[in-house]
Amino acid sequence: MPMTTLFRKDGSDAGTIELPDELFAAPVNEAVIHQAVTAQLAARRLGTHKTKKRGEVRGGGKKPWRQKGTGRARAGSRRSPQFTGGGVVFGPQPRSYAQRLPKQMKRLALRGALTGKFDDGAIKVVEDLALEEAKTKALLGHLGALGVAGGQVLVVAPGRDEPLELSARNVPGIDVILADSLNVVDVLRADTLLFTAAAVERMRAASAMSDVAGADAGEVPA
Repeated sequence: MPMTTLFRKDGSDAGTIELPDELFAAPVNEAVIHQAVTAQLAARRLGTHKTKKRGEVRGGGKKPWRQKGTGRARAGSRRSPQFTGGGVVFGPQPRSYAQRLPKQMKRLALRGALTGKFDDGAIKVVEDLALEEAKTKALLGHLGALGVAGGQVLVVAPGRDEPLELSARNVPGIDVILADSLNVVDVLRADTLLFTAAAVERMRAASAMSDVAGADAGEVPA
């Protein structure tokens, strides 16, 4: 079972903490991670692009010229695609870019991403980051003491913490996310992942529950 140092928010050493094998010692499958990232980014696309077909363009009711005798090709409407201002042929239409990804692959990708970050030394665990009030200066002081100031820092909290979220929201490069909402894209984008001890325990419990549910459904645990 992987071990790492447990810090207090003042930067002092508070001992060690065991990290769950299923999250921080999992196989790193780069192909699955790439597929999960592609699917997540694709799902963010709105897909609201739209061009008008010839039947949707206003006007064009009158025939531009008579059918015969002009020497020109037949034309029935000024809104045909060959005319300026006409409809668009095979133009983009509203669609969904969402890609279906099995839950097992999502879990495997997230666990692989977390394991890769742990192997790179980008994982830190702190006892607690609770703030009495929303103070950006106080939060930056704690992050500086922990040696994670600068770069992209992802703070993983066990639940909603309004003072923490308000303190971090106006600082570029610092994001706060709930342990239940952790995803591959945010993990890979961060230079440092700062977990609270409670967040690690919450993820451990959630991972155990998902493995049990997957086994009951006939899945092989990732």
